[in-house]
Amino acid sequence: MPYFDAASSLPLHPVARQALLAALDEGWADPARPHREGRRARMLLDAARETAAEAVGCRPDELVFTSSGTAAVHAGVAGALRGRRRAGRRLLVSAIEHSSVLHAAEAHERAGGEVRELPVDRAGRVSAEEYAAELARGGVALACLQSANHEVGTVQPVAATAAGCAEAGVPLLVDAAQSLPWGPVEDGWSLLTASAHKWGGPSGVGLLAVRKGVRFAAPEPADEREAGRAPGFENIPAIVAAAAALRAVRAEAEAERARLAPLVDRVRTRVPELVPDVEVVGDPAHRLPHLVTFSCLYVDGEALLHALDTEGFAVSSGSSCTSSTLTPSHVLRAMGVLSEGNVRVSLPPGTGEAAVDRFLEVLPGVVERVRGAVTGGSPGAPASPASSGPAAPEGLTVDARGRRCPVPVIELAKAIPGVPVGAVVTVLADDEAAALDIPAWCEMTGHTFEGADGHAYRVRREPGAAPD
Repeated sequence: MPYFDAASSLPLHPVARQALLAALDEGWADPARPHREGRRARMLLDAARETAAEAVGCRPDELVFTSSGTAAVHAGVAGALRGRRRAGRRLLVSAIEHSSVLHAAEAHERAGGEVRELPVDRAGRVSAEEYAAELARGGVALACLQSANHEVGTVQPVAATAAGCAEAGVPLLVDAAQSLPWGPVEDGWSLLTASAHKWGGPSGVGLLAVRKGVRFAAPEPADEREAGRAPGFENIPAIVAAAAALRAVRAEAEAERARLAPLVDRVRTRVPELVPDVEVVGDPAHRLPHLVTFSCLYVDGEALLHALDTEGFAVSSGSSCTSSTLTPSHVLRAMGVLSEGNVRVSLPPGTGEAAVDRFLEVLPGVVERVRGAVTGGSPGAPASPASSGPAAPEGLTVDARGRRCPVPVIELAKAIPGVPVGAVVTVLADDEAAALDIPAWCEMTGHTFEGADGHAYRVRREPGAAPD
């Protein structure tokens, strides 16, 4: 079964497996103890730290291992804010940060701090100038920016943002979980976090690097281990395996980039040709080499993922239809792109052409089946029974309240041919995804989104626009 969800997690790298087994025999003792077994464990831990620091591009004494990437983010954000509390209480984050960063920001806000969430463009890219403008207002204790987005693959302008932070005297924390396996992060960062399961290391190992000179006060509770920044007994076998895997994937990175980037390009090009009403999202040029995301109109995301799984393809999604909270991905929302029927394909190392060709062969039929099951026919059909009101210049009202994504957009698409050009269709929808998907539908089809009043969304039919 082709596993196309590498951005979520990877299986243990063969090198990591070997290192883990060896370290289970040698690295079980307390590395803080002076006896022979403790010294042996300390040597393994120090060697792993040196290996990881080399990959990150920092000094070994600037890097500590944590119990997860999330723990690294929380410790990094809280420690930097605590260490710089005299500088101010403002925290800058981008709107497309990983949820761990946003949760840390929420905790800061609950404690009385101020959080400024910076927007992104439709490709999911932040503006270094926006960061500079916020820094100029003063009172900023910390800025956060991921190196590359976990959902759409867009690479962020870390160097330019870091230069603005340096000029303002503000540290920049970079979440490098997605990009670190592909190479070191651009220079200028002050703190960096990552997670081993993203590169084929064991889960439960994260890393936090804090440059010398950065004011940092470890959050409570603290102890004597890992410079007081990551309390708890070190899982030395897992740490050794994580460092070994990072070194191995870095050695393979250029070959894998050359292999996977053309395959991703093929998916980006072929999916819109093979499947109607699809939007490929993310920056087409400044992106990770192994990841592509697209959204399909009139498709239930959960049904689509299950159908692809039945065909043997493991993918992920940012669609609200697959979320237990029934809310669209905060990344797709910030970008202002379609969220319904969203599919993220992230290719693991070693993926060959045959697997991608098979995916492209299967996808059109899967989307057609899922789309047909949801729409009951063509979305461009006459107005549905859920509609009320005359098909007159005054317009039409579609009542989709109580109905989940993608039904409100489907009802809109069915209704739009029933009104004259220039008339307005009002969609009543209380599903949270409608606030994102209806404007995105208008962007894709050429109709005009005139705004919303509560749960009432107004769309004007335009001449020459696609009827559905």
